[in-house]
Amino acid sequence: MSRHRKNTDGYSTVAYRLIMGVLVAFLLGIFLFWRIDSPRVEQVRMNIIDKVVPSFSWVGLPLAKAFDLLLSAKSYEKIYQQNQNLRRELQQMKAWKEAALQREQENAKLLDLNKVRLDPKFTRITGVVLADSGGPFRKTVLLNIGTRDGIMDGWAAMDGLGLVGRISGVANKTSRVVLLGDTSSRIAVTIDSGGQRAIIVGDNTSHPTIQFLEYPETVRPGDRVITSGDGGVFPPGILVGQVIKSQFGKLRVMPAADIQRLEFLRIIRHQAREKITTTGSLVGLPTIRPGPPKDE
Repeated sequence: MSRHRKNTDGYSTVAYRLIMGVLVAFLLGIFLFWRIDSPRVEQVRMNIIDKVVPSFSWVGLPLAKAFDLLLSAKSYEKIYQQNQNLRRELQQMKAWKEAALQREQENAKLLDLNKVRLDPKFTRITGVVLADSGGPFRKTVLLNIGTRDGIMDGWAAMDGLGLVGRISGVANKTSRVVLLGDTSSRIAVTIDSGGQRAIIVGDNTSHPTIQFLEYPETVRPGDRVITSGDGGVFPPGILVGQVIKSQFGKLRVMPAADIQRLEFLRIIRHQAREKITTTGSLVGLPTIRPGPPKDE
């Protein structure tokens, strides 16, 4: 019994070695055949490829389908994530719209109740942006309006949404506007949420810095920034933009105006308020009291 088992194991070992030898010889022959540099052998190789390769196309079909399915799953996941983000943004925009409508209604009621009379001096004149006259360290644009249109230095320039800059240099037919990001730009503003006063300082970037805040820890990204009117240069209440925080934690302003695409600008005619230096100028001319009658 044991002798028969040993004979069987011996035959299996011999057969295994024989098969492995034939397989190695076959693979070696294929390798050598594929390495022969001869036109006839090359023709034979091409004929073999034409016959064998198309018949094995079904082998890669499941892999291609699986790869397409994986790409579809990733694309679906990305679309789903974008859909969720859009839903959240839509909910936030609905809340902001509701708050804006409430403020508009409250403002209209207050104006009606108080019979507020808006300043008639705040008129506007619109000009066309001719060219960018700035350099690498200046951010300015040219307008097609000047002294012939009554333009004066220091007046505020706006687009359809918010403050763009101020007039700095006027000729007869043209004027120059210094943008918010220019290094020479300094604008007194108010943070609408807490009423803090600050200064917007241009640093040759699209998002000027907010400086001289008394309590910067109370300012949050998204707070509205408007002009304060301090210094008498700009009228108060002009929308500048909203607060953002840079990657280094520095507070900056994202302008409400699209400064990268300026075509038309509105210049606000703003005359400085008359200064009152004495009490009599405020309450009127003093009255002359009649003295005692003189004896004739």
